[in-house]
Amino acid sequence: MKENKDTKTALHPRNAHRERYDFPSLISSRPALAEFASENKYGDLSIDFADPKAVRELNRALLTHFYKISEWNIPDGYLCPPIPGRADYLHYLADLLAQSNEEKLPSGEEIKVLDIGTGANCIYPMLGNAIYNWQFVGSEIDEKALDAAQDNLDANPQFRGKITLRLQENPKEILAGIIKSDDVFDAVICNPPFHESQAAAEAGSARKVKNLKGKVGKNVTLNFGGQSNELWCEGGELAFIHKMIRESMVFKFNCFWFTSIVSKEEHVKELILALKKARVADRKIIQMTPGNKKSRFVAWTFLNPEQQENWRKRRW
Repeated sequence: MKENKDTKTALHPRNAHRERYDFPSLISSRPALAEFASENKYGDLSIDFADPKAVRELNRALLTHFYKISEWNIPDGYLCPPIPGRADYLHYLADLLAQSNEEKLPSGEEIKVLDIGTGANCIYPMLGNAIYNWQFVGSEIDEKALDAAQDNLDANPQFRGKITLRLQENPKEILAGIIKSDDVFDAVICNPPFHESQAAAEAGSARKVKNLKGKVGKNVTLNFGGQSNELWCEGGELAFIHKMIRESMVFKFNCFWFTSIVSKEEHVKELILALKKARVADRKIIQMTPGNKKSRFVAWTFLNPEQQENWRKRRW
């Protein structure tokens, strides 16, 4: 791909969002976005990225324009995900699967993915099916979020029979209670709660608003929202992924690749040690740069090379 000044070279080569937002085209696909668009100091159309309503409408326009997802909504206060970064995780996941498939990108309904903590936005399953036609199961501990996710699926008939949702009735469990004995998943994905406490989450929110607005007012408005269970858990992402690794040992033959985003680079070494103790057959750290901040996801499998080849022949 020929690069130019408008190309976001850090995004995955297959990511549809490598170019700067084309607001006239987006408004053409989603006229409601026009209400929030105005010229910035450079004379270009843009939105106020500190305005939650504007960011939500931008997401709707992106989903309609690039993925033919005509209806999408989230309840007030719930996480509004950045679409380019969510798509990046899925593209790199596809590359990971391709490494076990003679470098061919596995696509189609035979590929089944479990999304842990799918949220009210249900964004990974919807994008993953729109891009690669993969089947998804999304899990969630929040019943209100799960209802909102189902509303999004019901509003887009193309997802019928391709994405199903499951309630995690025990919030202390991650995989247990969701993966059934006869389930087979080619991959598990997860964007775990980042912060270790509510105070840390609120401090992080204030920093984000300060970066966007240059100051923090009395009432902090977070442009992408987030409920408590979406933003923090006891011990933060490190404790969450540790638990996910432990639980994955029970389901080592139900899933090919287990993966999870790791926001803090300093957590990587400790997680590698945990994977060694779990005696995984293979592990990888996949680097991503979806925005101004570097990110990555950790991937592990209990299948040895022979078992991986058998899996590929049987399913792909």
